[in-house]
Amino acid sequence: MLKILQARLQQSVNRELPDVQAGFRKGRGTRDQIANICWIMEKAREFQKSIYFCFIDYAKAFDVHNKLWKILKEMGIPDHLTCLLRNLYSGQEATVRTGHGTTDWFQIGKGVRQGCILSPCLFNLYAEYIMRNAGLEEAQAGVKISRRNINNLRYADDTILMAESEEELKSLLMKVKVESEKVGLKLNIQKTKIMASGPIASWEIDGETVETVSDFIFLGSKITVDGDCSHEIKRCFLLGRKVMTNLDSIFKSRDITLPTKVRLVKAMVFPVVMYGCESWTVKKAEHRRIDAFELWCWRRLLRVPRTAKEIQPVHSEGDQPWDFFGRNDAKAETPVLWPPHAKS
Repeated sequence: MLKILQARLQQSVNRELPDVQAGFRKGRGTRDQIANICWIMEKAREFQKSIYFCFIDYAKAFDVHNKLWKILKEMGIPDHLTCLLRNLYSGQEATVRTGHGTTDWFQIGKGVRQGCILSPCLFNLYAEYIMRNAGLEEAQAGVKISRRNINNLRYADDTILMAESEEELKSLLMKVKVESEKVGLKLNIQKTKIMASGPIASWEIDGETVETVSDFIFLGSKITVDGDCSHEIKRCFLLGRKVMTNLDSIFKSRDITLPTKVRLVKAMVFPVVMYGCESWTVKKAEHRRIDAFELWCWRRLLRVPRTAKEIQPVHSEGDQPWDFFGRNDAKAETPVLWPPHAKS
């Protein structure tokens, strides 16, 4: 039943949500928003414009459910779907399991249901209601690119506000703060950060200082004020090395076949290292580091010491070379243990 309700609710969600919201929508993902922010920063540098970002963090989730039903109605959700959701949420109870047993059952009157497939759709509508009331779509503040004004990018509750001046950014932030508090969402000022390519003064909101940073982890990718992706590439290499180290006991095991170990590297290490690579600007130095890291992975997998100068070809039981180890070096006539990029 939830899947049927989700399919019907999703039609209204897709109609109401703007392009700047990519959270939990078909054909969109975190990498799209990472690429978008990198592209915006690149264009700002190209036209020599200052750009100011505010990364918003919410401290409190939804308020009471009655506000949710009101928001759904104002967002144009059909009454019969809202009625079904009301019945789904009415009379909810929960208990907490601890090391000493379970607590007494208690009523749930706030927030969306954890793990429910409808929760992302409901939160997207909730967040869109806030942004509409804040007037972001009609606001003149923002970054002007290709005859379009962009002042926010969102992935569910991960929100970036952006503008070309400090005053415009602060105006956007205060509008979002006021409208969020009206529907029970409170900004976490300690975790809300400012990043600026131009001069900026210290901000105080409700007696708390908003920290200005030179970099920020947004949707799992490191965004720097200078737009240099080399910092993110180095960070990904460190994360990849950590995963390889955690898999060391598996690589040492003689009960696990070599093809299985190779699949583990491709499934668990390479995705970590290459996350968000679509937005990287790879120079020759970074290209060499990527190749060196890949070679290091295969050497560690095969337990080949760093001091080894010559490596014997790896063969299967039938004396056929492992095709996933790629090609031979034409100059040295020794096998190169990383596959051609076309086969990665």
